[in-house]
Amino acid sequence: MAKKNKKATEKDSFKTVESALSRAEKFIETNQKAFLYGLGGVLVVVLGIIGYFKLIREPHIKEAWAVSFMAEQYFVKDSFNLALNGDGDNPGFIDIVDEYNKTPMGNAAKYYAGVCFMRLNDFESAIEYLESFKSKDPMVGAIAKSLIGDANIELGNIDEAINYYLKAVEQADNELLSPVFLMKVGKAYELKKDYKSALEAYRKIETDFYGTKEQINIEKYITRCELYL
Repeated sequence: MAKKNKKATEKDSFKTVESALSRAEKFIETNQKAFLYGLGGVLVVVLGIIGYFKLIREPHIKEAWAVSFMAEQYFVKDSFNLALNGDGDNPGFIDIVDEYNKTPMGNAAKYYAGVCFMRLNDFESAIEYLESFKSKDPMVGAIAKSLIGDANIELGNIDEAINYYLKAVEQADNELLSPVFLMKVGKAYELKKDYKSALEAYRKIETDFYGTKEQINIEKYITRCELYL
Protein backbone atom coordinates (compact mmCIF):
# COMPACT_ATOMS: atom_id res chain seq x y z
CA MET A 1 0.00 0.00 0.00
CA ALA A 2 2.85 2.33 0.95
CA LYS A 3 4.61 1.51 -2.32
CA LYS A 4 1.47 2.43 -4.32
CA ASN A 5 1.18 5.75 -2.46
CA LYS A 6 4.87 6.45 -3.09
CA LYS A 7 4.49 5.77 -6.82
CA ALA A 8 1.41 7.95 -6.95
CA THR A 9 3.29 10.78 -5.24
CA GLU A 10 6.20 10.45 -7.67
CA LYS A 11 3.77 10.56 -10.62
CA ASP A 12 2.17 13.69 -9.21
CA SER A 13 5.62 15.27 -8.80
CA PHE A 14 6.59 14.43 -12.39
CA LYS A 15 3.29 15.87 -13.62
CA THR A 16 3.92 19.06 -11.65
CA VAL A 17 7.44 19.41 -13.11
CA GLU A 18 6.20 18.66 -16.62
CA SER A 19 3.43 21.18 -16.21
CA ALA A 20 5.90 23.82 -15.00
CA LEU A 21 8.28 23.12 -17.88
CA SER A 22 5.43 23.29 -20.34
CA ARG A 23 4.33 26.65 -18.97
CA ALA A 24 7.91 27.91 -19.12
CA GLU A 25 8.27 26.78 -22.73
CA LYS A 26 5.02 28.49 -23.68
CA PHE A 27 6.13 31.67 -21.89
CA ILE A 28 9.46 31.66 -23.76
CA GLU A 29 7.71 31.01 -27.08
CA THR A 30 5.24 33.78 -26.43
CA ASN A 31 7.93 36.25 -25.36
CA GLN A 32 10.70 35.08 -27.67
CA LYS A 33 10.96 38.38 -29.50
CA ALA A 34 11.13 40.31 -26.25
CA PHE A 35 13.96 38.07 -25.01
CA LEU A 36 15.86 38.49 -28.25
CA TYR A 37 15.39 42.25 -28.21
CA GLY A 38 16.49 42.38 -24.58
CA LEU A 39 19.59 40.29 -25.29
CA GLY A 40 20.33 42.46 -28.31
CA GLY A 41 20.04 45.57 -26.16
CA VAL A 42 22.52 44.18 -23.62
CA LEU A 43 24.97 43.30 -26.40
CA VAL A 44 24.65 46.79 -27.88
CA VAL A 45 25.48 48.34 -24.50
CA VAL A 46 28.44 46.00 -23.90
CA LEU A 47 29.82 46.52 -27.40
CA GLY A 48 29.26 50.24 -27.06
CA ILE A 49 31.31 50.36 -23.86
CA ILE A 50 34.11 48.30 -25.43
CA GLY A 51 34.03 50.50 -28.53
CA TYR A 52 34.14 53.66 -26.43
CA PHE A 53 37.25 52.57 -24.57
CA LYS A 54 39.03 51.17 -27.63
CA LEU A 55 38.06 53.75 -30.25
CA ILE A 56 37.57 56.95 -28.23
CA ARG A 57 38.83 56.76 -24.66
CA GLU A 58 42.27 55.24 -25.26
CA PRO A 59 43.18 57.47 -28.24
CA HIS A 60 41.94 60.49 -26.25
CA ILE A 61 44.24 59.56 -23.35
CA LYS A 62 47.24 59.12 -25.66
CA GLU A 63 46.49 62.39 -27.40
CA ALA A 64 46.38 64.21 -24.06
CA TRP A 65 49.87 63.00 -23.14
CA ALA A 66 51.19 63.98 -26.58
CA VAL A 67 49.81 67.53 -26.64
CA SER A 68 51.05 68.29 -23.12
CA PHE A 69 54.72 67.92 -24.04
CA MET A 70 55.47 71.58 -24.71
CA ALA A 71 53.50 72.80 -21.70
CA GLU A 72 55.61 70.54 -19.50
CA GLN A 73 58.79 71.84 -21.13
CA TYR A 74 57.77 75.44 -20.40
CA PHE A 75 56.97 74.43 -16.82
CA VAL A 76 60.44 72.94 -16.34
CA LYS A 77 61.96 76.18 -17.70
CA ASP A 78 59.86 78.28 -15.27
CA SER A 79 57.99 79.86 -18.19
CA PHE A 80 54.75 79.71 -16.25
CA ASN A 81 52.65 81.98 -18.48
CA LEU A 82 53.49 79.89 -21.53
CA ALA A 83 52.96 76.70 -19.56
CA LEU A 84 49.51 77.90 -18.56
CA ASN A 85 48.30 79.55 -21.75
CA GLY A 86 50.30 77.88 -24.52
CA ASP A 87 52.39 79.48 -27.22
CA GLY A 88 49.86 79.74 -30.03
CA ASP A 89 50.90 76.45 -31.59
CA ASN A 90 50.81 74.25 -28.51
CA PRO A 91 48.16 74.27 -25.79
CA GLY A 92 48.86 75.24 -22.19
CA PHE A 93 47.66 73.48 -19.10
CA ILE A 94 44.42 75.48 -18.94
CA ASP A 95 43.38 74.25 -22.38
CA ILE A 96 44.52 70.71 -21.54
CA VAL A 97 42.32 70.71 -18.44
CA ASP A 98 39.34 71.92 -20.49
CA GLU A 99 39.86 69.55 -23.41
CA TYR A 100 41.10 66.42 -21.62
CA ASN A 101 39.50 66.81 -18.21
CA LYS A 102 38.53 63.13 -17.84
CA THR A 103 41.98 61.77 -18.69
CA PRO A 104 44.94 61.16 -16.36
CA MET A 105 46.86 63.96 -18.11
CA GLY A 106 43.89 66.27 -17.71
CA ASN A 107 44.01 65.60 -13.98
CA ALA A 108 47.78 66.13 -13.85
CA ALA A 109 47.36 69.40 -15.76
CA LYS A 110 45.26 70.70 -12.86
CA TYR A 111 48.24 70.20 -10.55
CA TYR A 112 50.62 71.84 -13.03
CA ALA A 113 48.24 74.76 -13.49
CA GLY A 114 47.88 75.19 -9.74
CA VAL A 115 51.65 75.36 -9.28
CA CYS A 116 51.97 77.83 -12.16
CA PHE A 117 49.35 80.11 -10.61
CA MET A 118 51.16 79.87 -7.27
CA ARG A 119 54.39 81.02 -8.91
CA LEU A 120 52.51 83.87 -10.60
CA ASN A 121 50.98 84.92 -7.25
CA ASP A 122 47.43 84.23 -8.42
CA PHE A 123 46.53 82.35 -5.27
CA GLU A 124 42.77 82.11 -5.80
CA SER A 125 43.26 80.44 -9.20
CA ALA A 126 45.91 78.19 -7.67
CA ILE A 127 43.43 77.00 -5.05
CA GLU A 128 40.75 76.42 -7.69
CA TYR A 129 42.95 74.14 -9.80
CA LEU A 130 44.69 72.36 -6.93
CA GLU A 131 41.38 71.58 -5.23
CA SER A 132 40.10 69.98 -8.45
CA PHE A 133 43.25 67.82 -8.71
CA LYS A 134 42.66 64.30 -7.37
CA SER A 135 45.40 62.01 -6.14
CA LYS A 136 45.71 59.43 -3.37
CA ASP A 137 49.47 59.37 -3.78
CA PRO A 138 51.20 60.06 -0.43
CA MET A 139 53.67 62.38 -2.11
CA VAL A 140 51.99 64.32 -4.92
CA GLY A 141 48.53 64.36 -3.36
CA ALA A 142 49.89 65.55 -0.02
CA ILE A 143 52.04 68.25 -1.66
CA ALA A 144 48.98 69.53 -3.53
CA LYS A 145 47.10 69.90 -0.24
CA SER A 146 50.09 71.66 1.32
CA LEU A 147 50.19 74.09 -1.60
CA ILE A 148 46.52 74.88 -1.07
CA GLY A 149 47.46 75.65 2.51
CA ASP A 150 50.25 77.94 1.33
CA ALA A 151 47.88 79.79 -1.01
CA ASN A 152 45.40 80.29 1.82
CA ILE A 153 48.17 81.68 4.04
CA GLU A 154 48.93 84.22 1.32
CA LEU A 155 45.25 85.18 1.23
CA GLY A 156 45.07 85.48 5.02
CA ASN A 157 42.83 82.41 5.43
CA ILE A 158 44.81 80.89 8.27
CA ASP A 159 42.18 78.44 9.54
CA GLU A 160 41.67 77.07 6.03
CA ALA A 161 45.43 76.79 5.61
CA ILE A 162 45.74 74.78 8.83
CA ASN A 163 42.94 72.50 7.67
CA TYR A 164 44.82 71.67 4.45
CA TYR A 165 48.18 71.31 6.17
CA LEU A 166 46.65 68.75 8.53
CA LYS A 167 45.17 66.89 5.53
CA ALA A 168 48.63 66.91 3.95
CA VAL A 169 50.16 65.45 7.13
CA GLU A 170 47.56 62.69 7.18
CA GLN A 171 47.91 61.79 3.51
CA ALA A 172 51.71 61.86 3.51
CA ASP A 173 52.11 59.74 6.64
CA ASN A 174 55.88 59.44 6.16
CA GLU A 175 59.08 60.82 7.68
CA LEU A 176 60.01 62.77 4.57
CA LEU A 177 56.97 65.05 4.26
CA SER A 178 54.89 64.80 7.43
CA PRO A 179 57.32 66.78 9.63
CA VAL A 180 57.58 69.46 6.91
CA PHE A 181 53.81 69.87 6.90
CA LEU A 182 53.65 69.79 10.71
CA MET A 183 56.09 72.70 10.77
CA LYS A 184 53.65 74.60 8.59
CA VAL A 185 50.84 73.69 10.98
CA GLY A 186 52.83 75.04 13.92
CA LYS A 187 53.80 78.27 12.18
CA ALA A 188 50.20 78.85 11.06
CA TYR A 189 48.99 78.46 14.62
CA GLU A 190 51.65 80.93 15.73
CA LEU A 191 50.25 83.43 13.22
CA LYS A 192 46.97 83.09 15.11
CA LYS A 193 48.86 83.44 18.42
CA ASP A 194 47.52 80.01 19.33
CA TYR A 195 50.77 78.94 20.93
CA LYS A 196 49.27 75.94 22.69
CA SER A 197 48.23 74.33 19.37
CA ALA A 198 51.54 75.33 17.78
CA LEU A 199 53.39 73.67 20.64
CA GLU A 200 51.40 70.45 20.13
CA ALA A 201 52.46 70.36 16.46
CA TYR A 202 56.10 70.96 17.36
CA ARG A 203 55.99 68.35 20.12
CA LYS A 204 54.68 65.81 17.63
CA ILE A 205 57.68 66.48 15.40
CA GLU A 206 59.96 66.05 18.42
CA THR A 207 58.48 62.70 19.47
CA ASP A 208 57.32 61.09 16.19
CA PHE A 209 59.98 62.16 13.70
CA TYR A 210 63.28 61.76 15.53
CA GLY A 211 66.35 62.29 13.38
CA THR A 212 64.64 64.36 10.71
CA LYS A 213 65.88 67.82 9.80
CA GLU A 214 62.78 69.36 11.35
CA GLN A 215 63.22 67.44 14.60
CA ILE A 216 66.87 68.44 14.93
CA ASN A 217 65.91 72.13 14.79
CA ILE A 218 62.60 71.94 16.65
CA GLU A 219 63.80 72.93 20.13
CA LYS A 220 63.90 76.66 19.40
CA TYR A 221 60.27 76.60 18.21
CA ILE A 222 59.19 74.69 21.29
CA THR A 223 61.05 77.12 23.55
CA ARG A 224 59.49 80.12 21.83
CA CYS A 225 55.95 78.76 22.29
CA GLU A 226 56.65 77.90 25.92
CA LEU A 227 57.85 81.45 26.58
CA TYR A 228 54.69 82.91 25.10
CA LEU A 229 52.59 80.53 27.15
